[in-house]
Amino acid sequence: MQIVLASANAGKVGEFKTLLEPFDHQLTSLADYDFEQADETACTFVENALLKARHAAQHTGLPSLADDSGLVVAALNGAPGLYSARYAGLFDDALIDSSLGQDEANVARLLHELGDESDRRAHFYCALALVRHPTDPAPLIATGQWRGSVAYRTSGTNGFGYDPVFLDAISGISAASLAPEDKRSISHRGKAWQALSTQLDLL
Repeated sequence: MQIVLASANAGKVGEFKTLLEPFDHQLTSLADYDFEQADETACTFVENALLKARHAAQHTGLPSLADDSGLVVAALNGAPGLYSARYAGLFDDALIDSSLGQDEANVARLLHELGDESDRRAHFYCALALVRHPTDPAPLIATGQWRGSVAYRTSGTNGFGYDPVFLDAISGISAASLAPEDKRSISHRGKAWQALSTQLDLL
């Protein structure tokens, strides 16, 4: 079965293609289609994932898998949260180097907002939603969390997004310093996928 991932993020696409390898499903992504991505207007990760999944299914005619995930930081009242992917853009970023890419700018803004705050507790949260068609009344939904903290500086070269400043609660190692297979076994996305994969026979 062919499934479309409601994302054009190369990092996410790569992770999900690897996760789907043991199953008899082929994955395409929004990078393979020409239509606007869904407006993420909901107030929770789960609702946004459903919005994106239904939107992609409507435009492609295929079952659609959507991921909505982000970093939730205790000292910032849950920010970046739903706005994790575009966090830097919420501010006047005169303090942030304009030559930085989106991921780097987001990390720089996060570290600036936290400053010397001693409470660095944080967790990654992932919601997955898979719909068989745009109006699917019984979507497959799963969530996962990865607890840790925000480092004072970046480390590691693997991963994407906030991985260079997210420290795993158990090992103390940054997500960007973990091997991909080790990250998949403990990450929010990996845990959500483990939960969702047990439902794939319902497709």
